[in-house]
Amino acid sequence: MNRDYPLHIHISTLFLVVIVIIGGLIGSISYKLSSDTLTAAADDLARRISHETGNDLVNLIKPAEMATSLLRHDEITKAGTYEERRRRLHVITGALAKSPAVVSIYIGYRTGDFFLVRRIENERDRERFSAPAATAFVVQSIERNARPPRGRFVFMDSNLKMIGEDDRPAYVHSFDPRTRDWYREAVESGKLIRTAPSVFFTSQVVGTTLAMAADDGAAVIGADIRFETIGKNLERQKITPGTHVLIANQQGLTLAHEDMGRLVDATGDGSGKPRLKHLSELGIPVIAKAGDLLPGMREGGRASERLETASDTWNITIRPVVLESGKPFFLIMAIPESELLASAIKLRQTSILITLLIILIALPVTWLVARAIARPLRTLEREADAIRNFDFSTPIATRSLVHEVNALSHTMDEMKRTIRHFLDINSSLANEENFDRLLPMLLRESLQAARADSGVLFLADEDHLIPSVAVRGDGSPLACGTERLPVGQAPTLLQEAISAGEPIAGKLSASDAAAAMFTSIDGEGAPRFGIGIPLLNRQRQLVGAMLLFLDEQPGAALVSFARALSGAMASSLETRELIKAQKELFESFVQLIAVAIDAKSPYTGGHCARVPELSKMLARAACDAKEGPFRDFGLSDDEWETLHVAAWLHDCGKVTTPEYVVDKATKLETIYDRIHEVRMRFEVLKRDAEIAALKEVAAGADPVATTAALNETLHGLDEDFAFVAACNEGGEFLAKDKAERLRAIAGRRWLRTLDDRIGLSHEEKERKSRTPAPPLPAMEPLLADRPEHRILRSDKERIADDNPWGFRMTVPELLYNRGELYNLLVERGTLSEEERFKINEHIVQTVVMLSRLPFPKHMRQIPEIAGGHHEKMDGTGYPKRLTREQLSPVARMMAIADIFEALTAVDRPYKKGKTLSEAIRIMSFMKKDGHIDPDLFELFLQSGVYRRYAEAYMKPEQIDDVDIGAYLTTAPA
Repeated sequence: MNRDYPLHIHISTLFLVVIVIIGGLIGSISYKLSSDTLTAAADDLARRISHETGNDLVNLIKPAEMATSLLRHDEITKAGTYEERRRRLHVITGALAKSPAVVSIYIGYRTGDFFLVRRIENERDRERFSAPAATAFVVQSIERNARPPRGRFVFMDSNLKMIGEDDRPAYVHSFDPRTRDWYREAVESGKLIRTAPSVFFTSQVVGTTLAMAADDGAAVIGADIRFETIGKNLERQKITPGTHVLIANQQGLTLAHEDMGRLVDATGDGSGKPRLKHLSELGIPVIAKAGDLLPGMREGGRASERLETASDTWNITIRPVVLESGKPFFLIMAIPESELLASAIKLRQTSILITLLIILIALPVTWLVARAIARPLRTLEREADAIRNFDFSTPIATRSLVHEVNALSHTMDEMKRTIRHFLDINSSLANEENFDRLLPMLLRESLQAARADSGVLFLADEDHLIPSVAVRGDGSPLACGTERLPVGQAPTLLQEAISAGEPIAGKLSASDAAAAMFTSIDGEGAPRFGIGIPLLNRQRQLVGAMLLFLDEQPGAALVSFARALSGAMASSLETRELIKAQKELFESFVQLIAVAIDAKSPYTGGHCARVPELSKMLARAACDAKEGPFRDFGLSDDEWETLHVAAWLHDCGKVTTPEYVVDKATKLETIYDRIHEVRMRFEVLKRDAEIAALKEVAAGADPVATTAALNETLHGLDEDFAFVAACNEGGEFLAKDKAERLRAIAGRRWLRTLDDRIGLSHEEKERKSRTPAPPLPAMEPLLADRPEHRILRSDKERIADDNPWGFRMTVPELLYNRGELYNLLVERGTLSEEERFKINEHIVQTVVMLSRLPFPKHMRQIPEIAGGHHEKMDGTGYPKRLTREQLSPVARMMAIADIFEALTAVDRPYKKGKTLSEAIRIMSFMKKDGHIDPDLFELFLQSGVYRRYAEAYMKPEQIDDVDIGAYLTTAPA
């Protein structure tokens, strides 16, 4: 066995770390000091350059300012013709000679005249103006008062002798000094102004314009100053080859750069007028970024930044270039760090090389020592990473020369095992929804985690414990009692744990196993130690208890684990009990509603109970199908629950249907059968006939003839009433001749002598008030359709086309029409159009009611399933006119179940229950007409569901033989 050594023996391994740290510090400090020195030097240089550049600009601008100020007093400002101005030409050329940076001097007159003298310095200037070879000056002149207005370019030699002249009429129209910024600003300010930098229109060079109005304001003197010399000076100020130095104003327009031609955009904005480029347009990424800082610079402010580009990191310095007049310019210097800090980087690299050399010398010794220590630590690192990734598949078995490492390995192994068992238990708690399967699973996982030999789990019921499950350590079940055990008679260890409210470990007495109600552990084989674990909910109420049996004394870690586990188990038990109770309560409510619907109308009997059974029988047959359209069909537990609830609630909307409409057995029935009113009217007519006959005999008529006529009248009335009563039953189709006879009978009159508007309800009085009351006595038709029989439908009882549920039903205009003749003329059955809609409306109410319930996610199909049993596969059903493709399979199953149950039910007042063969035959017609799903109908027959249902719910006399082969597309197997 390897001997353990303390960790301090291996402290020498820190030597390598110390070398690296010291070498790194030396290199870092040296690099920092050098880079700071170089950066400060660069900043000082930028300050010096900005100062020198400012002086250069002053030296350029000052002579021009003096020349401009002097010329404003010269008589040239009052000259009205070219010749007068030419006589003062020597004054202007003298000023140009004293100001090397001035490109041209010009005078713009209030009249729009213009006189400019430009210096020709090189061959390029001559080519630009097409000037003769000896040209020293170019005079550009505009005379608007001449007839015609004249524009011309005059070429002078150094002695101011004209050597050429070029008339340019277009010049008059293309240029007007009065429209130029320098002219307007000078006139408005009344003093010397300096314009923003720009590209001069004629010479295409970068510069600025000085301008000042003459004394009398009749003219403005202007001078163009170029910045080319500033650009050449900047080129000499570059610290490194890659340095960029330039001058710009606060708006980012570039004034000077080593390459002045780079600053000008000859095409301008598309108009052909040249313009200065913005910093972002120079094609220098770092300068473009630096330009973003300029708008935020205050006058006299400065900035130093480090900016990153794809090619390098740059030190940016921005300093103001202050002039005596106008806004300041800014000097921008961008130095690449790779060049600026080259010596610092070299020093850092040297320090690194020295450190690496020391490391290479010390590495073999350090490596040999560290290797022995690092190997088990690396193993533990992998194990820790496996734990972090929830991988608990393998135990930790790492040995090391270091005692502390071995201890850590053992601790991590125990931790890994504990976490694995705890997560397994939590996973079981979360995944197992069946309460009866959950209990033994919890106990088995607990036994494995505690390494116990066996255990028993109790559920609490008030002051008693009920042994629920007992398991051995290998997972096999143990027999235990089933009697309720008072808490006071529980094993002593468990009593103590329940009293303390936390797990307790200790020795077991000889009677504890018997008290735990084991039947297979006693005598010498009984365990000696145990852990009593009370399971308390969040209110510290006992919901259960667990007793684990062990052969060895459990340690404190095991008790702590049991304490942590007990909370999760108690919470799970409480939650599962609560869920179970809630489901049972929900199920009770569902069945309560269904039973209430059936109880509301005794004629529907157990319809709401039978349809769920038949629906589930058909769904089970579909799940069991091995071939055909339903070979891949299956339902999860959640989907079975959804089908169960939807089937029980499929007619819940009937609670809103008036009972007399559901139970209407005759055509005239409302709250009661109005045939009795009609019969009484016939009785009145018979009495009237008898009275009339007696009056005739009393008046001297032949008694025999009168009696014969009376008998004939009474016989006719009896026949008419019998006919009306037969029509009221609605058992047969009402033919046209019968309808005509009804109308003829309705035309007979009877005498009413009493007021029919007293003793009525408020609503009926309101309906009768629609027509004025006739004077009494009043003759009335025997069968009447009165205005008060028409009960109006309110707006809230109508179904809008854009309703949120997608209902597509034709809504009758009236809520009810209780007209006597109208109802007797119903051709089939006993229900009028309005009553038939009221019956059908129950499915609308079913969908509306169920849609408003907050069903859990897996039950949100309930409204669709429950509300689809009156839909037809061809899309002619109600309430939404859905087609087969739009209905789920279970909704189509429920449609078949609802129809078959309705056909075979014997508890309906308006029909007798069909026999099995009659019901199947009728449904086969419905299949052909596209009303029911043909595949499900064939499954209904082939699987034998129809017969199993008949044997369970139909009367024996209804069950006859059915040749299902006649109704199948393919013969049954």
